[in-house]
Amino acid sequence: MGKEKAGFLTPKAISNRIKAKGLQKLRWYCQMCQKQCRDANGFKCHVTSESHQRQLLLFGENPNRYVTDFSREFTMGFMDCLRHGSASKRVLANKIYQEYIKDRDHVHMNATHWSSLAGFVRYLGKTGRCHIEETEKGWYITYIDKNPETIKRQEAMKNKQKMELDDTDRANKFIEEQVQRAAAQLKQKTDVVYTELQRDEEEKVVINLGAPATAKPVASTATVPPPALRPAKKKSALDQIMESEEMIKETNNRKDNWLHEGIVVKVITKKLGDKYKGKKGVIREVIGKFGAVVKMLDSGDKIKVDQEHLETVIPGIGKIVLIVNGGYRNLKASLVEVNQKKFSCTVKISRGPLNGRILEGVPYEDLSKLHSS
Repeated sequence: MGKEKAGFLTPKAISNRIKAKGLQKLRWYCQMCQKQCRDANGFKCHVTSESHQRQLLLFGENPNRYVTDFSREFTMGFMDCLRHGSASKRVLANKIYQEYIKDRDHVHMNATHWSSLAGFVRYLGKTGRCHIEETEKGWYITYIDKNPETIKRQEAMKNKQKMELDDTDRANKFIEEQVQRAAAQLKQKTDVVYTELQRDEEEKVVINLGAPATAKPVASTATVPPPALRPAKKKSALDQIMESEEMIKETNNRKDNWLHEGIVVKVITKKLGDKYKGKKGVIREVIGKFGAVVKMLDSGDKIKVDQEHLETVIPGIGKIVLIVNGGYRNLKASLVEVNQKKFSCTVKISRGPLNGRILEGVPYEDLSKLHSS
């Protein structure tokens, strides 16, 4: 009697199906035949088979066409994984490659024009498909979406932001003109012209010492209350409008996170060791909202720090600072004065439509020194 055929649910049959389902070694894969062999013996048998020999004859007739086709399929599959996996986010190229090769029927890189992932990433950057960046961890890529609908949506968003910015500029310009006009009018009212006393020589000076008790008091002898007892001056409509605009701007731009690239900060935690505590560094990259990669100024080390372990740095008078929080967030200014009693500063905006405006009472935590590279 012959040997009984193994069943479908035997351990060996289940093991073979598990092996066939997963990924196998790349050196035992034939791209032309799209066949994956389990071991060296199986691959050797496949290479000597008649079907493989026929595929080699077809490949030999026009090898460039086959390599080009394989390269195009590999690029399309890789870009699909990048587009669906990370959209327009910055991601490690090797991570996308690992996602791509999870498909058992994917096109292997050794059948394309590229011999390494680095060469393929350079090709993506050269053809304008992605923004590429080489770091110590490897190549980072960012997908460039060239879909007409996406481009149209981005242009509409930019136009909307530009219109909002133009409206803000017009409102600020109108307020400044009103302030200047009010200041000019106030100056005209308060200006007093002093003239020389002129008196005719024939005119007599009469002094009445017997004035009746019921006479009205002279205006010049009226009692003037001290400044502290005078009623507070009522604010004009323009001042009220300006105060409301400042409050709205402060509310909209006041946020919990204040980290910005390019500013100088100080490490205030001991969790990273005494080597970094109290040392200053420059923020090279902002991670999320409350994390940052800081390059230390003295040692050049790069560390990843949370916002709560950092504090702002106040430079010397005349140095350039960046306003990191509050109504004038993201504006560059020069430091004019430091008030140590109130823990605040006076700065002068040096960029943009508000150039030259003086801001008083800016807290220490709302501005930081801007690193000059």
